[in-house]
Amino acid sequence: MATSLKDLLDIKYPIIQAPMFLVSNVAMVKEAMRGGIAGCIPALNYRTLDELRAALKELKAVKPEGGSFGFNLIVNKSNVKYRNQLEVICEEGCDFIITSLGSPAETIYEAHKVGIRVFCDVVDLKFAKKVEDLGADAIIAVNNEAGGHRGNISPENLIKELNANCNIPVISAGGVGCKADIDEMLSYGAAGVSVGSPFIASIEANVTQDYKQACVDYGADDIVMTERISGTPCTVINTPYVQKIGTKSTWIENLLNKNRKLKKWVKMVRFSIGMKATEKAAKKATYKTVWVAGPSIEHTKAILPVKDIIDKLVK
Repeated sequence: MATSLKDLLDIKYPIIQAPMFLVSNVAMVKEAMRGGIAGCIPALNYRTLDELRAALKELKAVKPEGGSFGFNLIVNKSNVKYRNQLEVICEEGCDFIITSLGSPAETIYEAHKVGIRVFCDVVDLKFAKKVEDLGADAIIAVNNEAGGHRGNISPENLIKELNANCNIPVISAGGVGCKADIDEMLSYGAAGVSVGSPFIASIEANVTQDYKQACVDYGADDIVMTERISGTPCTVINTPYVQKIGTKSTWIENLLNKNRKLKKWVKMVRFSIGMKATEKAAKKATYKTVWVAGPSIEHTKAILPVKDIIDKLVK
């Protein structure tokens, strides 16, 4: 049996409050830790390194109360802040780093020097084997029920395939909105779960009431894939505005993406534009609303404190 996430991070329940762009914050992670789970924040949620450092210090101060905390790093070339963010995180210290969208080699090397564990997002066995060979401490298995940038394989098939071929813990990401979902993922062999969308509708989340209420009002059938945010397929709530603009890339975006010389720069520009649009939607309600979420909002029936959301997941 793979090492349980509870043992890996010394937490009461095998749950990570997933890092969500523009949603996750220190207040949410503090309550996650106090609730006996781990919390994680995207480093990109902080505009400056000083803000990132302050967040690390604030979370370290809560650590004696229990729980565990980490930060998510986008490790591909489109994130020009990556190396400086990694340096600050390693200087201040945390329990774990979750890497996304690129090679985690440098992160693993630097983090392990200071005793920080590294978990890596993967969507299939090919990448799972790569990060295991690089020395990752666990795999975040992003399945086809995840919110945001998701995989293409069902939770059951992905967990079982990775467990059969890898020797490090598999943490399932996607499709968890209640205790029965957690039990199901653990029954497939997951060491724990990463849960994101149910925490959007939390009191502590620093997004608009409209965004939170949308997670209450809409359900699994209202989640669609769009290429219009970052150029990479991403799950969003199917609001009237999303229906109006469509979910496919424009012909000119497709044309530019086929140009080998321009492809890298087009991706960087598209990523930047998409992130700014998402930020506007999260912080200010307009008719042009694109809200990122996963199908697990099906179980979100009210805007609650993080503590109560954790209770719903574990009891």
